[in-house]
Amino acid sequence: MSSSRIDALTQWAAEQNGLNSAAIRLSPAGGDASFRRYFRLTLPNGGTQIVMDAPPAQEDSTPFVAIGKRWYAAKLPVPHIYAADLDAGFLLLDDLGDTPLQALFTDEARIQQSHLDALSLLAKLQNHANPAVLPPYDATLLNRELDLFPEWCLNNWLSLPTPDSWDALRGYLVKQALDQPVVSVHRDYDAMNIMVHDQQLYMIDFQDAVAGPISYDVISLLRGRYCRFSQAQFMQFVDSFYRQARQDGRLSRHVSNDEFLTQCQAMAAQRSLKVLGIFCRLTLRDAKKGYLSRLPHFLAHLEDSLTALPQHSEFAEWVSDTLRPAIALRLAESTL
Repeated sequence: MSSSRIDALTQWAAEQNGLNSAAIRLSPAGGDASFRRYFRLTLPNGGTQIVMDAPPAQEDSTPFVAIGKRWYAAKLPVPHIYAADLDAGFLLLDDLGDTPLQALFTDEARIQQSHLDALSLLAKLQNHANPAVLPPYDATLLNRELDLFPEWCLNNWLSLPTPDSWDALRGYLVKQALDQPVVSVHRDYDAMNIMVHDQQLYMIDFQDAVAGPISYDVISLLRGRYCRFSQAQFMQFVDSFYRQARQDGRLSRHVSNDEFLTQCQAMAAQRSLKVLGIFCRLTLRDAKKGYLSRLPHFLAHLEDSLTALPQHSEFAEWVSDTLRPAIALRLAESTL
């Protein structure tokens, strides 16, 4: 980030608070897989705010602002947006601290409770955020996401052909997603995007929210980057969500527990395949570091999901016999 842009960001943040730029201090507060960068603004009275720098040439912050204002008005726990200059790519937000949910994953009991708390927060989102105003998570988008896997992981990174069993699996996963009730979907409901502040959970990074399958964010949480649960643990979490969703009407009583579990497993396979493609794209196209080392974790998630979808055993065997060894070999070569 250039010094002139930092100066402009500092001046803008000071003006939003009615202060001279010399009266405030900006310090780095992290970044993410995008081109966004965050700074902590310290005010003369000791209070703090977060300044987001989202260069408009690379990042369109319009959805973030629109969704954030709607969800905040719906009394959902998201950062308040004090000011936004979309042309410049500057935003001024609540400071929710430096404790993402995964920081609480210190022992089994806290991991369990943290995920149950996050599922309760997800229920609030689905019950109070109107999906009708969000872009649809339709067949076109689902297929486009799935196609990231053969394009970036298989073809561009591994130089592997797409297996014959791919088309049948892709069609099945899309159908399972579209058969579910439509709710507001955060779309990256991973522990890193849930902040713990004043003993409450807050959602961040919701700019890609869509109207889509009720199980998607459940899977983002349970098959995320920090934990790999056993099938029994996974089923317990899904059952907890299922019972609450049935009780408050998000899921019809005609949807059985087994049917919903199958939808969750299919959704988990879809997301794992997408993530494998995205991580390869971040590496190859965007020159981002550290994503390839996470591939084995999400490959394991994929295998866990496919175990529960026996009608696609041919693809599961290809994953075990071809994909896993190819990824292991490629990763070993990259460390030489």
